[in-house]
Amino acid sequence: MNQPYPARPSNLKTKERHMSFKKFVLPAACAISLATAAVAHGQTVGKSADQIRWRQSAFTTLAWSMARIKANVAGEFNKEQVVQAANTIQALAHANIGSLFVAGTNKGKGWQETEVKPEYFTDKAGVDKAWTNFGAAADELVKVAATGDAAAVKAQFGKVGEACKGCHDKFHVED
Repeated sequence: MNQPYPARPSNLKTKERHMSFKKFVLPAACAISLATAAVAHGQTVGKSADQIRWRQSAFTTLAWSMARIKANVAGEFNKEQVVQAANTIQALAHANIGSLFVAGTNKGKGWQETEVKPEYFTDKAGVDKAWTNFGAAADELVKVAATGDAAAVKAQFGKVGEACKGCHDKFHVED
């Protein structure tokens, strides 16, 4: 029987996959894990501009999710959209974004100039309280969104907004 190509050992494909996994997937997974662990422990990962961009991206996603809920409570209510947006807000509230506010990132440019006040870096108790309040309000928003009760979502959404305002008033430079 003539074959157009030489026969391969039956386990070669498995070995190739294993080598690919060892060469590329494992190092990538390790790098991501190390970066995540460093951020979770408040250590510097990336340049200041990167950290500013990352936190600005997170806050842009928060703003977009808040806008989705606002549109739903002001207009036609779509439970699925509200639940998705609430879950995003909750995930970001607990994503340790605060660890991206490290020394040297009070000034500089990410996607735009940073708008954080210097007080963010000196008032640890105030910052911790603001993040805790935001996380608790976001947790409750997820619970309320799951009920589909538009009036209850609107009320809790207001509490999330107040938690945001508590941080903005103290630590965000107004335009």
